[in-house]
Amino acid sequence: MNTEHLYAIALRSCHQLGNLNYKKLIDEFGSAEQVWNLPKSSLKQIFGIGDKRSEEIGSEKHLDFATSELQFCEKNDIKIISFQDKDYPQLLRECPDAPVLLFVKGQIPDDTHNVSIVGTRNITSYGKQFIDDFLSELKSKKVSTISGLAYGVDAQVHEKSLQLNIPTVAVLAHGLHMIYPSKHHRLSHQIIDNGGALISEYTSKSKPDREHFLQRNRIIAGFSQQCIIVESAFGGGSMNTANFANDYNRDVFALPGKLSDKYSQGCNLLISQNKAQIIHSVSDLVQTCFTNQAEVGNLFSEFEIPTIDNPIQSEIYRLIQEKISISFDELLNKIDKNPQELLNILLEMELLGCIKSQSGKNYTCSNY
Repeated sequence: MNTEHLYAIALRSCHQLGNLNYKKLIDEFGSAEQVWNLPKSSLKQIFGIGDKRSEEIGSEKHLDFATSELQFCEKNDIKIISFQDKDYPQLLRECPDAPVLLFVKGQIPDDTHNVSIVGTRNITSYGKQFIDDFLSELKSKKVSTISGLAYGVDAQVHEKSLQLNIPTVAVLAHGLHMIYPSKHHRLSHQIIDNGGALISEYTSKSKPDREHFLQRNRIIAGFSQQCIIVESAFGGGSMNTANFANDYNRDVFALPGKLSDKYSQGCNLLISQNKAQIIHSVSDLVQTCFTNQAEVGNLFSEFEIPTIDNPIQSEIYRLIQEKISISFDELLNKIDKNPQELLNILLEMELLGCIKSQSGKNYTCSNY
């Protein structure tokens, strides 16, 4: 049993201890085990930890859960990778809000050029043809594809990759105890058998909640230097992925379409706002992907403070900006809305690119 992974899982299961605070603690004390065994008095003195988080660190309840989770992973051949481990994906490691733990079923290709491809669940023949043509051009390259195992564009990316013997990685929005949608059970096994992987930051107790999909998108965006949006409506989750990719200084490309086509409107908007490069042709895209492979440092694109007309959203943005990071519970105490209403407002602000959600139901402004 890997004791560092044991304490890492226990730490991450503590209430509201997200990735940022976890990394802060590891930077300060060196290991999850050392943090776990710290006296409460020392923990409470650390900025951002406070009384509530301090009381949970060291709890037998969380350690028992971590023991159970490790046993589950060992039984189901699931590998745990910490951001401190040398085999943690390098590009993802450079993202400030990268998950501190990854649960992996299969094998993450470590000697290939990754390309992330996402889009609508309501894929059209136009989007399908583009994916088929693009991946057919890539089959002679040393490449892997990254997507989210959803219906539509994601499934087409994984299936076509398998047909062409291209390793593919599916990033899930739930624990590896299940597959969602369940229709993709067979596809998930084929991904693993073909040298790819299923990965998640969530434990076996995590269900595919709506907010997990937005969190999942940042991993897809951070995994590769290139992020391609095939088809998306204005409010599609792919727009959220594109925003993350821009924050991470990734190369974002969008497939343009007719103004009247609902599932091209999001792509056209990204192009018009200079948040994505237009895809002129498959051959040009392939050439661009494999000629812009300069080392990516810890650089992030400049962020323009968004204009927010909605007064409730403006107040939420102000509160988040003041504290840099704020929890859902803190916002609930300050905003006169019930939990579901507030969650809907926050999700809308995320899709607009104003804020980002972190692990542990914490929120930051998109420029942090």
